[in-house]
Amino acid sequence: MKDAFLLLRPLQWFKNAFVFAPLFFSNNLLNKEYFIQTLWTFLAFCFVSSSIYCFNDIHDVESDRLHPKKRLRPIAAGKVSIWEGYFIMVLCLIASLLLVSLSHSVNMPILYALLIGYWGMNIAYCVQLKQHAILDVAIIAVGFVIRVLIGGFTTDIFVSGWLSLMTFLLALFLAFAKRKDDYRIYELTGTMPRKSIAGYNAQFIDLSVTIVGTITMVCYIIYTMNEGVIERFGSPYVYLTNFWVLAGLLRYLQNMLVYHRSGSPTKVLVKDRFIQCCIAGWILSYFAIIYL
Repeated sequence: MKDAFLLLRPLQWFKNAFVFAPLFFSNNLLNKEYFIQTLWTFLAFCFVSSSIYCFNDIHDVESDRLHPKKRLRPIAAGKVSIWEGYFIMVLCLIASLLLVSLSHSVNMPILYALLIGYWGMNIAYCVQLKQHAILDVAIIAVGFVIRVLIGGFTTDIFVSGWLSLMTFLLALFLAFAKRKDDYRIYELTGTMPRKSIAGYNAQFIDLSVTIVGTITMVCYIIYTMNEGVIERFGSPYVYLTNFWVLAGLLRYLQNMLVYHRSGSPTKVLVKDRFIQCCIAGWILSYFAIIYL
């Protein structure tokens, strides 16, 4: 049971918190009905993502056994059989569709379409698309935008272009940073963690992370200074949140370039106290601006 649970990668469920973004920024986080609706969607997204992780581990079992870290995954380590993996994959997909139905959203057909679309896109990613450089990180970033959109459609809250854009850029930044770790493994062992690494090198990854990180910061500054945003939040102090974003991005770059700790954004989030403080400060700042 423990190995089956690990196959679901529960640590990665933190990523699905993005479904709460529309609720938070629309001043509806404390709305009990909306919160419960979004909670069901969050759980549904956790299970649909776990279904994809199961398929990925089954599909990549041979290459994972050659990877210094991935060889410890339940299927690669032989602790969960391939057929058991398929069973858990289907079970998770069914659970996801059942859970999202409990949200009783007015946009239920759209929620089903987004879930199935996300699942299909990522199955295609596991089978073929992740083998192509740039396309692989772009699909990861699109996946985070889908999380935000499904959160908005759950409660029928409009998702602004700003929120979608900033989500895409941040996810793209983190995905490129992770490729740095993959390329480092390739340099040390001579084994490609993924075929798309053939389309990357250290200089290209560093430059890509720098460009995307810069664009992300500039776009965020423009967002916080936008008159429409200031008027919507009813506060001229949105720009103060720039401090937390800049500090968090710089810390992540430090982890990647100095400490070589960019392998898993989720693990960095769990272990890095500095980034945790930046995220907490950013959330609390917006909570004070929106709700107090």
